Amino acid sequence: MDKYLVTSALPYANGKLHIGHVAGAYLPADIFVRFKKMMGDDVIYICGTDEHGAPISIKAESEGVTPREVVDRNHDSIVRSFDGLNFEFDNFSGTARPEHVKLSQEFFLNLYNRGFITKHTQQQHYCEHDKRFLADRYVEGICPYCGAEGARGDQCDACGKLIDAVNLIAPVCKICGSTPVIKETTHWYIDLPKFEPELREWLHSRRNWKDNVFRFILSWLDEGLIERSITRDINWGVPVPLPEAEGKVLYVWFDAPIGYISSTIEWAKNTGQPERWKDYWLDPETKLIHFLGKDNIPFHTIIWPSMLMEQDRNYVLPHDVPANEYLNLEGQKISTSRNWAIWVEDFLKYFEGDLLRYVLAVNAPESKDADFSWKDFQSRVNGELANILGNLANRVIKFAQKSFDGKITRPENLSEKANATIEEAMKMTGWIADSYDTYKVRKAVRTIMDIARLGNKFFDETEPWKSVKTDPALAMETLYVCAEILRIVSIAMTPVLPVKMAQLRAMFGFAPCKDWREIEQPEIFYVIDHVETLFPKIEDDRIEEQVQLLLANSKEEEEPEPTLEHKDEIEFDDFMKLEIRLVKILSAEKIKKANKLLKLRVKIQGEERDLVAGIAKSYPPEELVGKTVAMLLNLKPRKIMGHLSQGMVLAAEHDGKHSVMVPDKDFPDGCGIA
Repeated sequence: MDKYLVTSALPYANGKLHIGHVAGAYLPADIFVRFKKMMGDDVIYICGTDEHGAPISIKAESEGVTPREVVDRNHDSIVRSFDGLNFEFDNFSGTARPEHVKLSQEFFLNLYNRGFITKHTQQQHYCEHDKRFLADRYVEGICPYCGAEGARGDQCDACGKLIDAVNLIAPVCKICGSTPVIKETTHWYIDLPKFEPELREWLHSRRNWKDNVFRFILSWLDEGLIERSITRDINWGVPVPLPEAEGKVLYVWFDAPIGYISSTIEWAKNTGQPERWKDYWLDPETKLIHFLGKDNIPFHTIIWPSMLMEQDRNYVLPHDVPANEYLNLEGQKISTSRNWAIWVEDFLKYFEGDLLRYVLAVNAPESKDADFSWKDFQSRVNGELANILGNLANRVIKFAQKSFDGKITRPENLSEKANATIEEAMKMTGWIADSYDTYKVRKAVRTIMDIARLGNKFFDETEPWKSVKTDPALAMETLYVCAEILRIVSIAMTPVLPVKMAQLRAMFGFAPCKDWREIEQPEIFYVIDHVETLFPKIEDDRIEEQVQLLLANSKEEEEPEPTLEHKDEIEFDDFMKLEIRLVKILSAEKIKKANKLLKLRVKIQGEERDLVAGIAKSYPPEELVGKTVAMLLNLKPRKIMGHLSQGMVLAAEHDGKHSVMVPDKDFPDGCGIA
């Protein structure tokens, strides 16, 4: 029996839970934990909300409430979402609790006393209106790299680059909107370069990690580790436990992972065995598994292990960090600022939680980004859950009720075809277990559906609706084989669909399965206890409703002002060579076989000229006659469509439309323009 301590990245308590969160860090962990518990391993699943940091305090100030109120509201929402998706945490805590504050300060002091934390004076934005230093998220401006507006003081979402807040262009305070000044302040840094030799040695022993994770880590190391600030000037967080650090709190990424330990301590106390947390965190045999999205890789593989290495206890280091890629929505990146997201709370108003679990599992972003669309959701539920698995259950149960009074028994001797079918299904369960064990949820789910397909194929090929009339024993064999396949599926799919598989098993009179080894224990006798539709199909109008809700609730991103492409600079003398004057249009006519061109006759005082202008789509000829317009006179004459053009009418152009340049006062033709 192995011992596992499993965590998911702590969801941030500044908002609700959306499906991208679920797909990346939580569903894969819950499935893994359920499978390991069914295998008889010693497993606890620990999580909680990440409750400190500038975004929470900013939101609180904007709403006129306390950070605690923001945290409590979002913590409760997140818990409801997890409950609705049938998650089973052993403990779900929060980082604003006293036990966590105490432990985080201990972590800081252990590193500080061992010389791994240094103090530096640095420049930082200061708001003279609010009389406070501004942490990075309290400042917003123009990105110094790509020029995008709305860049935060720590990162630009447009180009993805990390930013030093003092380098922002045109910075503003997010509290009051005023322009901050630069002042000196003191902060504490973790000296990551000191950890590099030990980190490299440890990381190179982690060759079992996913390729995308390992490559990400090595790129960080190869770029060179630097000291990183671990304190901030805000009033919501874990106070820095030093006399000279009044008003400073620990940066949220420093105290957040410590929440895994404080949550485990809380779990131990809740079980009535307050020291039991040590059986996991201080046991070198414990396999610590961190499930997370790829944006959290450096924190959990470099900074967090560094923090663990230099404590006064020998904490276990991460055994594996199966980070996942991102989930997009309808072909676009999920954006909470635009409300381009499906919030779990909203999803659960319309659909059962197990349906989302299935669709996110069968299309999990394990090695590359995946996409969720409402049409695909409908297709997966209807075409796979309903038409394959639900159909098999429906056929078997209804046929057994109609022909055998709801009873299915194992024949004394199974045919060769029947044995071969069951053996094939059993063989596939070995592949499924291996997939669960190696975090390949997508492969596991697809293999389970292949077992269900095997059952439908056997039912079709043996045609029990015919054999029941001439050979009832043969029809019973079909029912038994298909019932066995449903029993196997009900066990193998339990980590993914715990509620639906419990319903399926209940129809045969079985309790929910808690032991994977039951797969190898065939049933002899089945009695249909009750019947219900396992996976009702989702109609088009329900999906269209969700699409329209998504579109209606999302906010359009403001289109950035287009950037002009300028021509090369010219000298003033070059400009003075241009002769631009007002001219009066005497006549205008269309040029045959040229739908964009007009032939114009213009007057410049006592002189008349002909020219060709490409403005026919914007002006009918008669509308131009009599207008006084600007014209470039000294352009070298040339023939266009066989007509001599002795100049150029000046016109503004936008989206293929033209507007000729006319004076706003009644000036005579021949006047120069300079």
